[in-house]
Amino acid sequence: MNRKYSQGIKIILAVLLMSGWTLQNTRANGAVQKHVYNVREYGAVSDGKTDNALAIQKAIDACSKAGGGQVLFDGTDSGMGNIFMTGHITVKSNFDLHINGGVRLQANPDPKVYTLSAFRANKAEGTMWISGEHIKNFSITGKGIIDGNGVSFMGAELDDSYALKPFEEVDPRPHVLTLIDGQNIRIHNVQIVNAAYWTIHLVGCGDVVISGVSLINNLKVRNSDGIDIDHSKNVRISDCHIESGDDCICLKNRREYANFGRCENITVANCLLTSRSCAIKIGSENMDTIRNVVFNNCIISNSNRGIGIQNRDEGVVENVLFSNMIIEGRLFSDVWWGKAEPIYVTAYRRAMSTNKDASMRFPDGALQGRVGKICNIYFTNIKCNSENGVYVSGESLDKIDNIVFDNVDVHIDKTTTFPGGIYDRRPAEVEGFVKGKTAGFYFDRAGKITVRNCSVTWGEHKPAYYGDSLYQNKVRRLIWK
Repeated sequence: MNRKYSQGIKIILAVLLMSGWTLQNTRANGAVQKHVYNVREYGAVSDGKTDNALAIQKAIDACSKAGGGQVLFDGTDSGMGNIFMTGHITVKSNFDLHINGGVRLQANPDPKVYTLSAFRANKAEGTMWISGEHIKNFSITGKGIIDGNGVSFMGAELDDSYALKPFEEVDPRPHVLTLIDGQNIRIHNVQIVNAAYWTIHLVGCGDVVISGVSLINNLKVRNSDGIDIDHSKNVRISDCHIESGDDCICLKNRREYANFGRCENITVANCLLTSRSCAIKIGSENMDTIRNVVFNNCIISNSNRGIGIQNRDEGVVENVLFSNMIIEGRLFSDVWWGKAEPIYVTAYRRAMSTNKDASMRFPDGALQGRVGKICNIYFTNIKCNSENGVYVSGESLDKIDNIVFDNVDVHIDKTTTFPGGIYDRRPAEVEGFVKGKTAGFYFDRAGKITVRNCSVTWGEHKPAYYGDSLYQNKVRRLIWK
């Protein structure tokens, strides 16, 4: 090698080393990989009994102070003793939280260790377990399991749910992951199970990728949402398997985080979803705008409601496309919202109530809310098989407009013993449960609705409350092709 060339390389390497660069310095999964910080080296033990919150936080803080890296949860050679139990921990910027295969990161079952509210001043809707605010370049990876230990926070087991334990001011049930004001967030290929409340809650985040995640909650646990995208932008979700008692994927704009603005530019593809409430939901909390959303190539099975746009606040929902989907639904008890509607679009102002969080639902000083518009919603190439049909209903003709059903096939058959002939409009100011003939397409007060190349078929079990293929009431313009 030329001596001058060799000396030049040495000088460059010396400069890089003086600036803190190492051969291990790479960028992977959105986090800067400088060093590995094994939580065991900071005092964490994987006996499933010790609360490791302080040790894990030391590892995270050391990683952050050094400028970034990977915080590692690894297993023992024997494969035994690989449960890291912990209370609340705070994640930070520029690192990858990596959980090796065979390792379980588990929430402390003691509700007293969770004190940080998931919704700011609203303390009645859960706390935080793993959380971070104002973070950048953060990722979660690995083949291990993140376990919310959800059943530990529940009351008695009922027929198709768990009872909720009473509380005075703070609901201590921890949300699994809450990220607020995050940028460049990546969650890849991990397993997340047994949430006690919401599982992944992203607030005011941008440039987010969630892919290959297996998110399996106990279907009897109420409020156990899968992924909640709240006031966030430029989010891509793909190739996930989600089972949750409550909504699997939900887009919303919560009032507690109004400063983050609209929720927009969201894509969801190639997901398998099961829910006892609504598999795909937009709303009900929406005090801003939800727009430019695409759901494609998803399969919904054994769910109470398939697709639901449920506007109950003053925000707008517009420009949303659903395509290439299979929806299989059925009825559940009234504990869960929905009446087996495969597709559900409703716009009603929120009910006034004395619920624990009622004061947080309306604008400051208001005792009554209003509802915004739903428009430009497209359903294309969707196959539905359920105990109920498509339901579209608004409090007035101007609240729902330009809804298009193209190549939507609806097959209705009675498959459970739960009573039907009911539509569920909760939490609406008007009557929540509405009795009516089950129709293939039920349209009640809307502007323009287009039905093109669609079909309705009926199964062998057809009770008396099953009605016509199409029912419409006060639709300004109905186009049936």
